[in-house]
Amino acid sequence: MDRPIGTFLLLWPTLWALWLAGDGQPDPSIIIIFIAGTFIMRAAGCAINDYADRDFDRHVARTRNRPLATGELEPAQALITFALLLLLAFALVLLLNSHTILLSLGGALVAAGYPFAKRFTHLPQLVLGIAFSWGIPMAYTALTESLPWEAWILFAANFAWIVAYDTQYAMSDREEDLTIGVKSTAILFGRHDNLVVGLLHLLALLVLSWIGANRGLSWHFYLGLVFAGCFALYQQWLCKDRASDKCFAAFRNNNWFGAMVFAGIVLGLLSK
Repeated sequence: MDRPIGTFLLLWPTLWALWLAGDGQPDPSIIIIFIAGTFIMRAAGCAINDYADRDFDRHVARTRNRPLATGELEPAQALITFALLLLLAFALVLLLNSHTILLSLGGALVAAGYPFAKRFTHLPQLVLGIAFSWGIPMAYTALTESLPWEAWILFAANFAWIVAYDTQYAMSDREEDLTIGVKSTAILFGRHDNLVVGLLHLLALLVLSWIGANRGLSWHFYLGLVFAGCFALYQQWLCKDRASDKCFAAFRNNNWFGAMVFAGIVLGLLSK
């Protein structure tokens, strides 16, 4: 709760989907369920991630004080916490329709597998892209009991954004990750990292623009995208020297990117 950036980055695209699927008037009870579910699943993700990384975290300056890395908590406690949080999230999903319940099972599997991906591939950010986008199809099925193409197009836009910001996150730990053998897109992209991140941000904005045009959203939506694009440019400036603290600041700044897109969707639908 004291470091909510991960929750916000999971929440914004879920809210994008709820407002688009609900045509600007999503069911308030479903909004509450999804917001609560976002907080719970992000907490579950922290527990399983810290369990998976407990032997790595003690070698990274930014993470060496995490409770499993220091021995303050035992690995079994993390697994029990993860299981209990999953059960609590599933209890919330049971308040929704059968389509959404089935989708949630796949989302839980991806969330559990993501922390281990960095051991086997330089593309763990792609797995996170799926995990953090899973709320989008769930939001559509919860409100419409269907999965229109728009849901998957929005999924693709969010996927590109996630790979962009999680690459920035990995850039902040790149030197230490190289030392301890953790893989990431930041290592894979090398000196082209900022270029790829910029292209992914641009791709996300272009796909979102297509959705806005297809739905006939007002100019307010595009103004939101312009502001989001400005934050993406600011992140490029922050990462220009690839300083660890600046790359992490760029990662955190993506909260504003997500917020501007959401504001654009809300206003674009209201003024449609």
